Amino acid sequence: MTRRCPNCEKPEAAEFRPFCSRRCREVDLNRWFTGSYAVPAVELDDPEMEALDAALEDAPHDDDQQ
Repeated sequence: MTRRCPNCEKPEAAEFRPFCSRRCREVDLNRWFTGSYAVPAVELDDPEMEALDAALEDAPHDDDQQ
């Protein structure tokens, strides 16, 4: 089974995987840069945010090892 380029549906090329060409790879990168693609954010309620902040304060940090 041949994988397809997510932009144009042509077969992917090993050099540009998962894209078929440098052009399709750069088109995809440009979409990320311009905000066409976005990772959805989850808004936390205040109690959830406070619990997260408390957990992060209690967690060991890399600086604490010295």
